[in-house]
Amino acid sequence: MNIAILDDYQDTVRTLACFGTVAGHDVTIWRDHTEDVEILAERLRDAEALALIRERTPIGALLLERLDRLRLISQMSAYPHIDVAACTRRGVLLSSCMAPAQPSYATAELAWGLIIAAMRRIPQETAALKAGRWQGATVGIGLRGKTLGVFGYGGIGAVVAGYGRAFGMDVLVWGRETTIARARADSYAIADSKAELFARSDVVTLHLRLVEATRGLVTAADLARMKPSALIVNTSRAGLIAPGALEAALAAGRPGMAAVDVYEEEPVLGARHPLLALDNVVCTPHLGYVERGQLEIMFGKIFEQILAYAAGAPINVVNPEALGART
Repeated sequence: MNIAILDDYQDTVRTLACFGTVAGHDVTIWRDHTEDVEILAERLRDAEALALIRERTPIGALLLERLDRLRLISQMSAYPHIDVAACTRRGVLLSSCMAPAQPSYATAELAWGLIIAAMRRIPQETAALKAGRWQGATVGIGLRGKTLGVFGYGGIGAVVAGYGRAFGMDVLVWGRETTIARARADSYAIADSKAELFARSDVVTLHLRLVEATRGLVTAADLARMKPSALIVNTSRAGLIAPGALEAALAAGRPGMAAVDVYEEEPVLGARHPLLALDNVVCTPHLGYVERGQLEIMFGKIFEQILAYAAGAPINVVNPEALGART
């Protein structure tokens, strides 16, 4: 099969052990990102199977209509970026193994790395030292005895809460009723409200899925309740925070710091994002799940789905109706 892989920014896929499983196929890997339908249609004109890295590129009807040879889209986890109805009409099968039961430890680890980096000003102090200065003007803040606010106690949120406990922090949780019950069973304190979570916490870390009900859930008013010394961390989705609210809140001094791994439009190129210009913000380029072990798991499943289709026994099929749609 002709297999195309999009958005492999770091040219990592060909170095994975699982890449050997598709050695007998013609694989083309694109490292740069584009959402231009004309460019994508040209790049993918011979593709029979398309492998996607999470939600980096949207696959809509206009593009699908240009891809006459495409038979399969293989990916892992949720698929809000794919027009499934258009896939079905075009006879394109979508195979997507949903995320495993275990949480993304890589994302939880990154969140904790951002917390330490921001609170102790590690990036700023490193840059100052390389520039010939010794200890910057702003002193960092330790974590022991401080309050960690975990907004969303799902798989990742629970892991981050455990890290907070190990660091001697007082952990405070808020979220949906079902997750609050789970946090209470794990002996964590529960905030009386979302407002209290933001007001009491020295660090607020977001661990929520982005759906219509959670879009813009963190408001300007929430951020204004935070302490001037507090930090907000977002390794989930940029859309959880109301547009422009974080930049305005940081300018107003509440909270005093932010650590961000996700952005409204990705990739962010040419340093064209207002948060990148702020000294009190630590920014990383959506590295949450981007870790070699996670990528091995992801592409192991993606390639398994492609090989199953090639063998005539597709697996993890989202739209089985597509099997009979193509003549």
